[in-house]
Amino acid sequence: MHHQEMSQMRYSHGKSVGGGDVKVLVTADGENLEANVDTKFARAPYFLVVDTENLSFEAIKNESANEFGGAGVKAAQSVINRGVEAVITGNIGPNAYQVLRRVGIKMFRAGGKKVKEAIEDFKNNKLEEIVSPGPRGMFK
Repeated sequence: MHHQEMSQMRYSHGKSVGGGDVKVLVTADGENLEANVDTKFARAPYFLVVDTENLSFEAIKNESANEFGGAGVKAAQSVINRGVEAVITGNIGPNAYQVLRRVGIKMFRAGGKKVKEAIEDFKNNKLEEIVSPGPRGMFK
């Protein structure tokens, strides 16, 4: 199913119509649910793809974290390829923001939290939705 169609099916973050599990991507400074949510989307060392129903996850090393330029777009493409419905991070630059927004992936702010705590807050609709990007290139 296309991301935009999935986004339209969602009636509140953390749940989807039809009861299917929701996959979210969390930027993290480590490889498990006890890691901190990384505040830099494109420069985060790891992406954790988490199933919000059972908290199973996959830790993925962010290959674009050390790119000189274009890290945001490369990171965003990686997110799209994972089939997630939402991203939980601290801040996100304009290029990545536009790419994710274009395909219907929602973004939420959870800097300063543990990944597990951020997932619980997401499920309980307690995270702030990111509705505008941060400045370009602010996290090099």
